[in-house]
Amino acid sequence: MNFLPQMLVFLIAACLAVPLSRKSGFGSVLGYLIAGVVIGPWCLRLITSVEAILNFSEIGVVLLLFIIGLELQPSRLWALRRTVFGMGAVQVLVSTALLTLAARALGLELVPALVVGFGLSLSSTAFVLQMLAEKKQLMEHHGRAAFGILLFQDIAAIPVLALLRIFHPDAAHHSTHLLTTVLTIIMVVAVSVTGGRYVLRPLFRFVMRFGSPEIFTASALLIVIGAGMVANSIGLSMGLGAFIAGVLLADSSYRHELEADLEPFKGLLLGLFFVAVGMSVNLGLLAKIPLIVIGLVIGLLALKGGVLYSMAKLYKLPDAAPRNLAIELAMGGEFAFVIFNSAAGYQIFTQSVVDLLNLAVTLSMAITPLLVLFNEKIIQRFQKEHAPPAFDSIDETGNPVVIAGFGRFGQVVGRVLRLKKIPFTAMDANIEDVDVVRRYGNKVYYGDASRLDLLRAARVEHARIFVLAIDDVAASVRTAEIVRKHFPHVQIYARARNRHHSHLLTELGVKISVRETLFSSLKLTEQVLEALGQPAHETRALLDKFQRYDEDLLRRQHAVFRDESQLIQTTKEAAEELQRLFEEDNRSKAAAVPAAENSA
Repeated sequence: MNFLPQMLVFLIAACLAVPLSRKSGFGSVLGYLIAGVVIGPWCLRLITSVEAILNFSEIGVVLLLFIIGLELQPSRLWALRRTVFGMGAVQVLVSTALLTLAARALGLELVPALVVGFGLSLSSTAFVLQMLAEKKQLMEHHGRAAFGILLFQDIAAIPVLALLRIFHPDAAHHSTHLLTTVLTIIMVVAVSVTGGRYVLRPLFRFVMRFGSPEIFTASALLIVIGAGMVANSIGLSMGLGAFIAGVLLADSSYRHELEADLEPFKGLLLGLFFVAVGMSVNLGLLAKIPLIVIGLVIGLLALKGGVLYSMAKLYKLPDAAPRNLAIELAMGGEFAFVIFNSAAGYQIFTQSVVDLLNLAVTLSMAITPLLVLFNEKIIQRFQKEHAPPAFDSIDETGNPVVIAGFGRFGQVVGRVLRLKKIPFTAMDANIEDVDVVRRYGNKVYYGDASRLDLLRAARVEHARIFVLAIDDVAASVRTAEIVRKHFPHVQIYARARNRHHSHLLTELGVKISVRETLFSSLKLTEQVLEALGQPAHETRALLDKFQRYDEDLLRRQHAVFRDESQLIQTTKEAAEELQRLFEEDNRSKAAAVPAAENSA
């Protein structure tokens, strides 16, 4: 089949399988794998030249390694050092050791067993990070831990790929080859550092100054593929060369633009890589030796999951984070395919072993979304219904200020009060947010501020001010209603997410509410106008008038805020009125200038 018809088949398969997979909650990677299986030699046989496509698609892995290198800023690594070099190193070392022992028990020699153990210890960076991003879990406890562990796995895979050739059976002196490889890597890094400083950055400066956006993208691809080809020409992997090039540009001013320009290429080519892996999966093995294949998959998930769960407990991750981490990272990963195929090329083990391992890794990736869904829909719901976390018992005396909601808004209030040595009682209903805030040394209680018993435990009756900083509108309104009803003497200062939220609070008798983005947006507008050359005093006067008018409009619209048609009408009328006011103001200022000149 020619190139264009093959590309058409790939695109059709991807456009059908990936959206369906994502809509079903399984993620994009599984969609690519399924597409590869369907169009490959074991199903529809639309494409049979798997080897050539797999070789070409490995450029996607090369681009992935380059972008991983771009992420390795020293400051970021230092901030994540406990997770990356602590949890990540423990997971890889322990999993590799246990999986190597299992491979030895199954009859492999030491070197092949080590390669198998290390390859299976790695998880799918593309799969896990995309799944966490789609579920908006990257900033949760298990999401941050997963990112650090995956980053260490990716870093650890680089030298292993570079050192695989020393285990070639034809190598007469392993120590000599090891020394040669290490010296070669050191030489490549030294030359790359010099080239990165004196060649790459000046090149990008030249392109940015005299080139165009597409030429910048072309130069980025040139750097990646060129660095990979140079590394490959001296016996190292293309991925190692691309990774080194990425690290050299990690602290440059071009890092974000490089990531943005290369991301579409990386995504498409990595998708092609997963399609090619799906095509290369030997489904005949599943029919021929189903018990062995299923046993390998279950053993991999159970062993890695046990290591991850135990390690997360050791590092004291809270609540369900250990279980989530164990389920999401127990699978095999894309680097396992690269390592096993490279090992077969160096004759470390046979192609039949590679086929079996690739099938086990693919099935582990296919099963993981099902395990994640089972965890979210069954296990977590069951635990929430039967074992909800208990609210804290509040032991504060009556403080003058109570803060309900200690997130990004309430924390600012608390920090300033602490500076003024004004005591306060803070509570928040999100246990994960409470844990994060406590780690930074803040005292905050886990509790639902809309519950009367907790408000009484917080001694709200002795407070002068109740700061209502809850993010959720319904919970905020519910809490305001409880406080107004049972503690009418306490003055409420409320955070409002928007105008409608402000109206709801006003309806309950809350006299002071601040829309959370009003002042920050006005401040940014002031800076924009001044940057455009507007006089500072005129800008401040204009924005003061705008703010006063907007607050007056908010009060006037409270009478009709539940009538959408009236609300729209008054908003249009207010916009026209405000425009007239500013035009009249501009005319009066323009008339005042000649008058001042004539009097002079």
